[in-house]
Amino acid sequence: MSETEKRRWKGPDKTKRGSGRRMGERKVTAYNAKSESSKKWIERQLSDPYVQKAKRDGYRARAAYKLLEIHEQTGILKPGQRVVDLGCAPGGWLQVVLKHKPKELVGIDLLAIEPVVGAHVIEGDIMNPDDVAAMMKGLSGPPDLVLSDMAANTTGHRQTDHLRTATLADMALDFAEEHLVKGGAFCSKVFQGGATADMQERLKRMFKTVKHIKPPASRAGSPELFVVAMGYRG
Repeated sequence: MSETEKRRWKGPDKTKRGSGRRMGERKVTAYNAKSESSKKWIERQLSDPYVQKAKRDGYRARAAYKLLEIHEQTGILKPGQRVVDLGCAPGGWLQVVLKHKPKELVGIDLLAIEPVVGAHVIEGDIMNPDDVAAMMKGLSGPPDLVLSDMAANTTGHRQTDHLRTATLADMALDFAEEHLVKGGAFCSKVFQGGATADMQERLKRMFKTVKHIKPPASRAGSPELFVVAMGYRG
């Protein structure tokens, strides 16, 4: 993921966006990195084909290809939809949705985001009703699709990281349950074994079909998965 994407919505704290680095700064950057892990992450970014492809294709983040690949497997994006993108910074998923000609598109993130033409984006917190209300003003009716690529800051402890990400996935599902139109769809990042047992049970009650997907753009060593649920029962 890009530096901006790495610092995207991770929880209740706001983080300043980092500046990008040019390819020619590779050696200097590596030597000035604060830790060995930072060096490895920078080197991986510089050699990541999805990062390079995102630059060529004009996407703000490599994560755009995760949504594209999820759509290829599920057909989740359809023209004329009202779409909500939770944790939308830096805007890669917004760009993908716009290519599929939604009727309306809104997003929210704790981080400031550069405007995306065609999307109504709010810098705010999904847990703040006023922020949510400000975002929902961009829709003329209930959403047909709720997306969430929210993830917590990783600690290196897999169980802790899983629980923190699961909490965000539950928040996204709560939002979908409150706002989604009958027949609508939901897609959220989860970790490790997928949705928790409680969340999986909720999904099965709420939707006609539920599946887990690990898109090719998700790094092989990453524990992330995405749950896709379609046919909201209302």
